[in-house]
Amino acid sequence: MHSAAKEFSRDSKRFFLVLTGGFLMAVNLVIFVKPADLFPGGFSGITLLLQDIFQKEFNLHLPYSLTVYAFNLVPAIIGFKYIGKRFTFFSVVMIFISGLFTDLLSGLGWPLLTDDILLCAVFGGILNAVAVVLCLLAESSSGGTDFIAIYISEKTGRSAWNLIFGFNCLILFFAGLSAGWNKALYSIIFQYTSSQVINLLYKKYSKITLLIITDKSEEVYRTIKQLTNHGATVFEGRGEYSGKNHKLVYTVVSAAESGKLEKQLRTVDPTAFINVIQSKDILGRFFRRHPD
Repeated sequence: MHSAAKEFSRDSKRFFLVLTGGFLMAVNLVIFVKPADLFPGGFSGITLLLQDIFQKEFNLHLPYSLTVYAFNLVPAIIGFKYIGKRFTFFSVVMIFISGLFTDLLSGLGWPLLTDDILLCAVFGGILNAVAVVLCLLAESSSGGTDFIAIYISEKTGRSAWNLIFGFNCLILFFAGLSAGWNKALYSIIFQYTSSQVINLLYKKYSKITLLIITDKSEEVYRTIKQLTNHGATVFEGRGEYSGKNHKLVYTVVSAAESGKLEKQLRTVDPTAFINVIQSKDILGRFFRRHPD
């Protein structure tokens, strides 16, 4: 019963995060992206580009929600097969909510906040990143190219958001040919801002090396194993200042785990000396928690 209640609580939290992320994504499209005629990249950008083309060439309104749902069918299947069923379910919920509210809010005639394209590009990129990060914290995605980014990151253990930024710039190249280079270049600012904020806020694929000098190496290792499921290597050394022998515990964890782990290690051994190092790359076996 306790396990079922814990699972329900976790799923409720994930559901709240994807609902909030989906709503913020729709708000961003309506108040920043569309008024400035920006193209956010990915399937959202392709959908807006198609809407623009159909309106200009055929005088037809292409529904945003139905179009973006159709584009996400194949990525959703890939996510279901290679990433996780629950991950894909919550991602689909996010896609549905963002598409639905984009059409609903567009029909309400949302008031114009600013007509400055640069402000729309910067703050739209920030709001887009917040929406995406909420979905990532819920162990889901905002759909489209995010499915691809998560798949690559899970396979390689490295953040793929800069790679997706490059792919989106390619899309914006074609948008520039169709809708004008001014809008396309501002859209690249939007994409760059969004990618950098995501990298700043979401640390799952960043690695932290901990060098811990302690006299309680066994307790320290048990704490590392319990909280992160990562291993450690223990070295013996002598402190030249004190002349005493100590143990050096070496481990690598994700940046998302390091804060909680460092706090707990201080409880286990208040006298431990901990050196925290940003790790650029890791080669070899490294435990990763896969989304379900």
